[in-house]
Amino acid sequence: MQISTEMVKALREETQAGIMDCRNALLEANGNQRKATEILKKQGLARVQKRSERTAVEGVVESYVHYGGRIGALIEVNCETDFVARTEEFKQLAHDLALQVAASSPLCLTAEEMPKGSLQNPNEACLLLQKSIKDDSKTVQEMVDDVAVKMREKVTVKRFVRFELGG
Repeated sequence: MQISTEMVKALREETQAGIMDCRNALLEANGNQRKATEILKKQGLARVQKRSERTAVEGVVESYVHYGGRIGALIEVNCETDFVARTEEFKQLAHDLALQVAASSPLCLTAEEMPKGSLQNPNEACLLLQKSIKDDSKTVQEMVDDVAVKMREKVTVKRFVRFELGG
């Protein structure tokens, strides 16, 4: 199959992947843009997995206070470099996660942290397993993974706290 420069350019704009990565993904997907995007996402997740042993000590602590000041949330989102921590995409992720915590009131970050004997469904109680309030086709963990793939480095949610007036 012939891969045009326009096809590579469109895929690169969508995924932020390198030119040769886009071209190779399009070749593997026989020119199908959607399949090529999935291939690049899998490759990106594999790269992020390789970096999982690295320490992510940069990042931001983001806050969200609901209108009226009755509910608020703080969340720490980490990455490997201060360069990534300063990007708009990383800051937006942190803001969206703080909003998620305020809106959904999770008990814990992961299923491993679920309180023993809890009657709640882990998908509802664990932040990273919840459906995103911004895009219900993804979990919160998938949102984090998407940013990690685009930034090409480890991105993690370290901790959060939620406050509710009178709660």
